[in-house]
Amino acid sequence: MEYINIAIDTLGGDNGPSYIVKGALNGLKENPNVRLYLTGNKELLENELKDADYDKNRIVIVGTTEEITTHEHPVEAVRTKKDSSLVVGMQLVKDGKCDALISSGNSGAILAGGQLIIGRIKGVKRTPLAIMVPTLDKPSLFLDCGANVDIKPEVMVQFAKMGSLYMQHVEGIKDPSVAIVNIGAEEEKGNALVKATYPLLKECDDINFIGSIESRDIPYGKADVIVAEAFVGNVIIKLYEGLSKALFKEIKGAMLSSFTSKIGAMLIKKSMKKTLSKFSASNKGGAPLLGLEGLVVKIHGNSKDQEVTSAIRQCVEFIKNDVSGKIKEFIV
Repeated sequence: MEYINIAIDTLGGDNGPSYIVKGALNGLKENPNVRLYLTGNKELLENELKDADYDKNRIVIVGTTEEITTHEHPVEAVRTKKDSSLVVGMQLVKDGKCDALISSGNSGAILAGGQLIIGRIKGVKRTPLAIMVPTLDKPSLFLDCGANVDIKPEVMVQFAKMGSLYMQHVEGIKDPSVAIVNIGAEEEKGNALVKATYPLLKECDDINFIGSIESRDIPYGKADVIVAEAFVGNVIIKLYEGLSKALFKEIKGAMLSSFTSKIGAMLIKKSMKKTLSKFSASNKGGAPLLGLEGLVVKIHGNSKDQEVTSAIRQCVEFIKNDVSGKIKEFIV
């Protein structure tokens, strides 16, 4: 069998390798054509796997002696810590031994490593972080959510094209709609970047550009692909995440506030769980760094096993549909 080979950085996250390994094992069960390369502390990984039931040919432990922490300078850490779990994982992708890397480590180091080790596809000006955001309808792809600030209009256009390709070939959405984040629906609104980008997107015949989207409309799923400069994008995503957690906390508190409400909570528990699961990020995978020669997926630092399994599933779809190859054909 020809395997899809995925490297997983088991260090750098908040929860240690235990949840990463559990998610990796679940990913193997879901995807019989996947082989995983786990980078990190060999002794810890062997201990996590010793009682597990899995095909020994489908997990390769790649022992490393260093770790890049969240407080280190990204570029310096990537350049000096050659035997870190992150850099070794990146090198596996660079050398063609792995098709993708999943990491919950230092975001800046992941971005720097992607550029310095794996490299951009020729013609790609910047590589955006793209994240699936839950909505009342189906999830939307939001990019850039934190990689590139102070960019030019033509870079925003490339983001729109790469996002459209991703939604078409990974999520299976035919002719995905594309919108640019703005402070109003009118074409003449926005800052200098948005005003300069809007007409360029309007002229693109190869994407389905529908105009501006205000941030309040994002949770309603009014566009399949949402494009923004990274400063704006990161602020929106962080608010999105924080507000979701605050609302869930308030809903739970209200349901447990009295005997009557507890009875009501028991009656609606099943339907409420189904509804709230739509807004859980754990089954949406991670944030791919689009436009690299190989696939790199960033998952949250506090990710647990479900997020890892979802990211493996995401990598499989990305690789099966050769999204990087399509970006090479499409981006000029």
